[in-house]
Amino acid sequence: MRPSKHQVRRAFGKAAHTYNEAAEVQRHACETLAQSLPAGLTPARILDAGCGTAYGLQLLAAKFPTAFGIGVDLAEAMLQQSRPIPGAVGDLETLPVRSKTIDLYWSSLTVQWCDLGMVLHEAARVLRPGGTLAITTLGPDTFWELRNAFAASDRYQHTLGFIPAEAIPARAAVEGFFQISLQRERRLTHHPDLRSLLKSVKAIGANQVGPGRRTGLMTRSALEKAEATYETLRTPEGLPLTYDLIYLTAGK
Repeated sequence: MRPSKHQVRRAFGKAAHTYNEAAEVQRHACETLAQSLPAGLTPARILDAGCGTAYGLQLLAAKFPTAFGIGVDLAEAMLQQSRPIPGAVGDLETLPVRSKTIDLYWSSLTVQWCDLGMVLHEAARVLRPGGTLAITTLGPDTFWELRNAFAASDRYQHTLGFIPAEAIPARAAVEGFFQISLQRERRLTHHPDLRSLLKSVKAIGANQVGPGRRTGLMTRSALEKAEATYETLRTPEGLPLTYDLIYLTAGK
């Protein structure tokens, strides 16, 4: 169950001015995905689907200096931060891109907000024969600490629901992709307390969870219970927060 497009657009729009400073894991994901691209790749046209503030496109421009890159993002405010990179407002499930015009379809940490099947179907549509798919998304271990902490205080949903890792290559195969490669990595961030941890999630726009979320304010006693539960996970570096990173590349 995912949040509505309106909720996602609004959250990332609000986070546009704080995203770059807070997006440490997102930059790492882009860099790792770039390293996993097939050797000898020379794309002429690159699409960054869910480009955000265009860190990925800038990385790809350095790696493929002769390629033409364009970004698509649901949040116009994010695209405004990405200038002068060419970009268009759009949805990964219905891309404003002509069929068979893209050599490299790139999407880093956006697919989890969408319907996986529709995203991969659109990726297959816009890619030219011989094109490459490169995606990073989040697996089900993402934010498990938050789920664990808030489960002690209420029954609301406090994190997004994430797709099982094995479902992603299976669906890619259904859409005609081949030579599918999947890698998985756990990446931890650490925070001094729960409030600053939640603030860091909001700063990257990842604070929408969809149906089942709490619609009112959390009581002080419920928050204190969640904080106490989270404190049992404290390390010398602070309170940990897990990102279950999934990297997938494939040919078309």
